[in-house]
Amino acid sequence: MPKTQLSRRSLPWVLYFAIWTVIGLAFAGQLYLTQAEIGRPVNWRFALSRNLIDWYVFAALAIPAIWLANRIPLERGDWRRRITIHAVASILFSVVWMVLRAVLAAAVELTPERTPLGFWTAFSYALVATFFFNVLIYWVVVSVAHTIRFYRRDRERELRTAELETRLAQARLQALQMQLNPHFLFNTLHAISSLMHKDVEAADRMLIRLGDLLRYALESTDEQEVPLRRELDFLDRYVEIEQTRFGDRLTITKEIEPETLDAVLPNLLLQPIIENAIQHGIEPHARRGRILLKSAREGNAMRLEIRDNGDGLPGGVKPEEGVGLSNSRARLQQLYGDRGQFQLANAPEGGLVVSIVVPWRTEQKRA
Repeated sequence: MPKTQLSRRSLPWVLYFAIWTVIGLAFAGQLYLTQAEIGRPVNWRFALSRNLIDWYVFAALAIPAIWLANRIPLERGDWRRRITIHAVASILFSVVWMVLRAVLAAAVELTPERTPLGFWTAFSYALVATFFFNVLIYWVVVSVAHTIRFYRRDRERELRTAELETRLAQARLQALQMQLNPHFLFNTLHAISSLMHKDVEAADRMLIRLGDLLRYALESTDEQEVPLRRELDFLDRYVEIEQTRFGDRLTITKEIEPETLDAVLPNLLLQPIIENAIQHGIEPHARRGRILLKSAREGNAMRLEIRDNGDGLPGGVKPEEGVGLSNSRARLQQLYGDRGQFQLANAPEGGLVVSIVVPWRTEQKRA
């Protein structure tokens, strides 16, 4: 057995022994000071040996008491029978303690003068002086055992609840992400279908790039967060497909701060936003469309902005969001809660601005 595993198993017993030792030392100190105060001083050897033996006997008997407390807990049904069992056990606990204590007292001569002490003399003294105290100790041990049991049960329930919530959150995120891929796929296939009647070679190039893009997306399906560097790589592949459709009508510019390239964000977050900008801000117009993607660090967060030169929000009223934008907002909420932000607004110079804020974490810190 490895030493580390052995030490972990022995640690609770070491703590158990230490707790009873501390109690014994405390009572030894009290006995020494009390006897000195009333003019009948005892030496430290007597005070320590008497009290340590007393409490080590309690420690030995507490083990079966704890076992019984866990085996017959008081919080379950039929509580009268259970209390009766523990009442009988407490009396037995007290009697056994007095017997063991009398045997040890006779063996080691636990008197201040170190004179021989017979078994029955020691037992009679313990019966008068400690019977009810021993019963009280039993109930204290049972109460502590129940307290620890309740704590462990509540802790296990909290851990199970947290585990279930984590699994549920992961399932929701995976469901949201799986909605993004078909949405993008159907739009692209529709674009290829339309292009087949105009430019077969261009449609063929789009199919090849779409295959590369889908392979990339499938390989990263299980990842909920990726570095911005990888997200931009995926976005470049998507933009190549769209530029085959629009040609010079579509220009995408990036202003990326170098330190943000290693910052993580939700996987496939930017593609549906760029797709939405192309679909609603660029495609309806014959003029050249421009999209600007910016990233910057702002304290403990990273801000991303996507601007287009489309018509923006008519009257400044937010439209009903489609699958891509609604899922992007939901994934930010699921992953980051209030620390994630997703906002739509009209740009002062015209067009729409999508602002995204995610907590600042790099790929190294995530690992």
